[in-house]
Amino acid sequence: MTKLRLAFLGTPAFAVPTLRALVAAGHEVAAVYSQPPRPSGRGHKLQPSPVQLAAEEFGIPVRVPVSLKGADEQAAFAALSLDAAVVVAYGLLLPKAVLDAPRLGCFNLHGSLLPRWRGAAPIHRAVMAGDNETGVMVMRMEVGLDTGPVLSTWRTPIGDETTTGQLQEVLAHEGAKLMVTSLEALADGRAREVAQSGEGITYAKKIVPEEARIDWARPAREIVRHVHGLNPQPGAWTMAGDARLKILQVKAVAGKGSPGAIVGAPLVVACGDGAVSIEVLQRAGRGAQGVAEFLRGFSLPPKFD
Repeated sequence: MTKLRLAFLGTPAFAVPTLRALVAAGHEVAAVYSQPPRPSGRGHKLQPSPVQLAAEEFGIPVRVPVSLKGADEQAAFAALSLDAAVVVAYGLLLPKAVLDAPRLGCFNLHGSLLPRWRGAAPIHRAVMAGDNETGVMVMRMEVGLDTGPVLSTWRTPIGDETTTGQLQEVLAHEGAKLMVTSLEALADGRAREVAQSGEGITYAKKIVPEEARIDWARPAREIVRHVHGLNPQPGAWTMAGDARLKILQVKAVAGKGSPGAIVGAPLVVACGDGAVSIEVLQRAGRGAQGVAEFLRGFSLPPKFD
């Protein structure tokens, strides 16, 4: 297999398996780019990203620019003399000068079946929308948002109980393997790039805190998707009196009543149509708990808001 000189651009844990797979495959990762360290925890200490920590394990130089739009940053990237760049959930836009710098181009691992769910939160949005299937794709990057031709695809079903966290784990590891095989084909001249369809385009906008609140007037099936799509982060939530609860796992069940009312044991909540049984939830400052354990230390109001 032809070994390539690469840059890797990524930030969250989702990107780490791909970085590890590229190193294991023998490619030369000349530099890793990641988002700058962010304040985290009670002490608000600066915490490097998961990708930065992984890169440091391998002794790979790490760069954390706040932008790639400046001429100096673009010149520094070009000076790496790359065969290709691999991008996985990096979080910064790549200007045309960066996209054009590597000899073979820049290639993104995207967590959806493009052109559905272009953008920032494709896995969350697929679960929240009730999609039956999703996957990962390796695509050549262009200036447009996730518009480039696709080199390879891996697909998986989404079940009723599937959470975003579970999908992220699967897609991260399958995507890592997909990227390695895609680069092999690219290096050997076997890669076939297929233009995306002009139909079925949707956009996966970033999840904002306001939309995470549960609207109990929605049908039970929609609430199930909402809860599982936001598990583990940022977490769907509701108010129980003065307490804010994060709801992590639910299932649709028979039941009726005023939306938000607790209508069954151990914790069945009426929705606009049907009801949901809450299985796993979390109070502020505590870990996630199964419903039985949770109820031993919490007095329920008659209705969630």
